[in-house]
Amino acid sequence: MFSKHPPSLATARIVGRTVLASFMTVFLAANGAAQSQQSVPDVTALSMEDLMNIQVTSVSKRTQKVADAAAAIFVITQEDLRRSGATSIPEALRLVPGLEVARIDENKWAIGSRGFNGRFDNKLLVLIDGRSVYTPLFSGVYWNVQDVMLEDIDRIEVIRGPGATLWGANAVNGVINIITKKAKATQGGVVTAGGGNEERGSVAARYGDKIGGDTTYRIYGKYFDWAPSQYVNGGTANDGWEAQRGGFRADYTPAGSNSFTLQGDLYHSGYNETLTVPSFAAPYSNTFPNSGAYSGGNVLGRWNHSSEGGSMSLQMYFDNTTLSDNSLFVDHQNLFDVDFQDGFHVGDAQQMVWGLGYRSIMDRNDPSFSVSLMPNQRSLNQFSAFLQDEISLVHSLRLTVGSKFEHNTFTGFEFEPNVRLLWTMTPNQSIWTAVSRAVRTPALTEEGLRLTSEVVPPGIPQNPTPFPALVTVYGSNNFQSEDLLAYELGYRVQVTNTLSTDVATFYNRYSNLRTAEPGAPFLEGNPVPTDLVVPFVAGNKMGGGTYGAEFIADWKVTPTWRLVGSYSYLQMDIAKNANSLDPTADLPNGSNPRHQWYVRSSLDLPKHFDLDNTLRFVDHLPAINIPSYYSLDAHLGWRPVPRVQLSITGQDLLNNQHLEFIPDFINTAPTIVKRAVYGSVTVNFK
Repeated sequence: MFSKHPPSLATARIVGRTVLASFMTVFLAANGAAQSQQSVPDVTALSMEDLMNIQVTSVSKRTQKVADAAAAIFVITQEDLRRSGATSIPEALRLVPGLEVARIDENKWAIGSRGFNGRFDNKLLVLIDGRSVYTPLFSGVYWNVQDVMLEDIDRIEVIRGPGATLWGANAVNGVINIITKKAKATQGGVVTAGGGNEERGSVAARYGDKIGGDTTYRIYGKYFDWAPSQYVNGGTANDGWEAQRGGFRADYTPAGSNSFTLQGDLYHSGYNETLTVPSFAAPYSNTFPNSGAYSGGNVLGRWNHSSEGGSMSLQMYFDNTTLSDNSLFVDHQNLFDVDFQDGFHVGDAQQMVWGLGYRSIMDRNDPSFSVSLMPNQRSLNQFSAFLQDEISLVHSLRLTVGSKFEHNTFTGFEFEPNVRLLWTMTPNQSIWTAVSRAVRTPALTEEGLRLTSEVVPPGIPQNPTPFPALVTVYGSNNFQSEDLLAYELGYRVQVTNTLSTDVATFYNRYSNLRTAEPGAPFLEGNPVPTDLVVPFVAGNKMGGGTYGAEFIADWKVTPTWRLVGSYSYLQMDIAKNANSLDPTADLPNGSNPRHQWYVRSSLDLPKHFDLDNTLRFVDHLPAINIPSYYSLDAHLGWRPVPRVQLSITGQDLLNNQHLEFIPDFINTAPTIVKRAVYGSVTVNFK
């Protein structure tokens, strides 16, 4: 684990000198090893045509150009990651226009797309190399678990809007697909190390090589340690974070049409937080420093077969995750998933893709006074199939129709169709539109949860009984899937050789959204009553509409200077149904920013320097009393020799501190986002 107290000044100086000495040693070694200048690709070197021709796979489960995708898609490249200075996947996602990224404390984030943001956002599907990291425990993502060596990421494809036809239930408001490089592209060694005032220290190493002429592999390991932040009202917080992980990937590509991949990861992460839990004794709640850990691993195998005009793949993976919260909840989850896909041409005008899938989930948990699940052991099975057909109606018009068909343990059969139309008006501009249905299937917590959120003391006006009143949230066997019907319209144009724009608009209609419906209070305790339970049961009595627009402009001002700007607008009109008795506020309407924008400048300087600056604005969140804020990030990189990259990053340079989000469901103390500085060195060994 790690210390709950910040290091002394003397300790910090010793660590700083040690890191500096290590940097110099690695730098000199690499300087001596470097023999020739290598060409280093950068974002300013890409033309507008190159950007529009970036290959993506998330929209149609086949390789296609961004310009040909009938969806609101944005790609973060490896060079974008490097020049952003981001050290984690959540922070890197701030580059995505329209995505809502808010840090709760040093180890928790709320990340959402097109509304409904929260720590337990349940409408955004996240994948890493085709492996879903969406947990069925609460229908969301453990963002402080999802990690890879950032230098090994090839690209991050982000779809804003539904992707359920191909990716299934829970791909409601978006899909984030993190795709790592093939082992062939990561040969040799890489060592990177850094530190700063928030991320106190990090080190990562990767080595890749060949076995014979057909097999390439890589292995990696990384570690980081985040210092505690500060509470809103001052004082050092209890939210430090440390993690270590390692993994491998091997690709076997013999001559012919078949290829095989085997990869896996192991990890352990320890975190701190300040937790408030209810109790029977006065003052009927306790606030205290709490610690927890995530640990687990995964292994994935994939077979690919390519032929003229078609492709076929079979993927299987096993994923184990253990959450150990010392004072709240312990959960053990094993997940097995198999997915088959086949794509082929029908004549010259049609391209079809279909697939079958099966997922088995085994979950076991240990309860506490505050949180429990019944039953505490559960096995779930999910079967799926999908079919999608892309039809070239005329030379410039392409129609895509398809649907996902799923059967799950909770709600039985679900179907998620979509229709997409792309009109390529000229080689440089296109219009696309889509109508889609998506569902968010229930989580384990929505069927078997018992969450005691508050204890009301006895003998007061709110509780005149002689018993403490436990305000308790329950799951329900009658909870249904949440439904979305989405309408989208987008336009892309390459205005000139140096300027391109992308506009996406949407209207989403939701029904069966989750509410907490009051039930009849009852006494608890046997044989003598000990407390009064005031139940609120999960229901589906909320709905409404959201609409908005997202605009992106990319301008290559000069051959060495690129400007990227984005603006997004979101309006939410979500309300409980007339038959709902849920007394809580309609928080979705005011817990997502209505306006967001950023301007990013990427400049190549002489002597192998590069400078990136990003100015962001995030609107206020009135439902949780978070004010709007501006943020300025800056990254300076330098390659003194071809195999060495030195960089320094400053984040939130306009603010000494600001708050970004308030936790939901689990009452942990939010902490401020501070001004941060981080320096690093990366060395490549060939």
